[in-house]
Amino acid sequence: MGQFAIGIDGGGTNCRAAVIDSTGKILGTGKSGAANILSDLENSLINIVEAARQALASAGLDPELVGRLPAVIGTAGANVGNYGKRLESALPFGNSRVVTDATIALQGALGDADGIIGAFGTGSVYNARRDGKIWGIGGWGFVIGDQASGARLGRDLLERSVLAYDRVTTTSPLTDVIMAEFGNDPERVVEFAHASKPKDFARYSPVIFEYAAMNDVVAMDIVRTAATAITESLDALLWPECPSICLLGGLAQAYRPWLDTRHKALLAEPKGDVLRGAVELAVKLLLDREGSQG
Repeated sequence: MGQFAIGIDGGGTNCRAAVIDSTGKILGTGKSGAANILSDLENSLINIVEAARQALASAGLDPELVGRLPAVIGTAGANVGNYGKRLESALPFGNSRVVTDATIALQGALGDADGIIGAFGTGSVYNARRDGKIWGIGGWGFVIGDQASGARLGRDLLERSVLAYDRVTTTSPLTDVIMAEFGNDPERVVEFAHASKPKDFARYSPVIFEYAAMNDVVAMDIVRTAATAITESLDALLWPECPSICLLGGLAQAYRPWLDTRHKALLAEPKGDVLRGAVELAVKLLLDREGSQG
């Protein structure tokens, strides 16, 4: 079964997989639950395998082939401690390569070209390639990092809503809506926050942008703070001859109007999405394996 491989985007909200042949053609796809290995390694493993099995079934192939095919898995947290290696050793694939979500985002957006990517979904991360050298920043997880991510936006909204309830900061239509959702009981907000995972916070991000477009003062402040974090991170990676900046992820379009003018001028449409990056790296893994066997 050397002619097939699996590319997997292990996102913080859901996990997507694609089965490809040696030309990179996608034969089938699958989707399952979250794959955030920092917050839930055990369920991430289950969801990665489930998405792969679905992709095989979608391609008309036996799902049991997960034990024989090579796979590239890009996921947040693969750059922290031994999480990536632990996942790699636990996966059932014939040959597994676990990389960061930034690695597959870069490959998907730029192919083999130079440039910068920023990926904004449940988490956030940045990567750059210059003269073939790759480096990145961010992707440190929701608790102390992932600025401008959906999870951080949602967390910030809950914090601002409780502060507004306590009359520490100003209220707004959005904070009123959020507190009403919790029965105007800050203790319920706290209980939710302590029991929740990043994807649970991230579900509030669309409503923040919705209210920001209506000039809600709290929503606008949250988005401006996030946009400042994006500006600082892009500036940390930018070089004078940088050809392009690509934004990826579910929040990419929402952030475009809020970007610094200098960065807007360099914006380019990504060649492909994060899953496409995983697929391209899976093709390389497949060809390397075939070469070593030949």
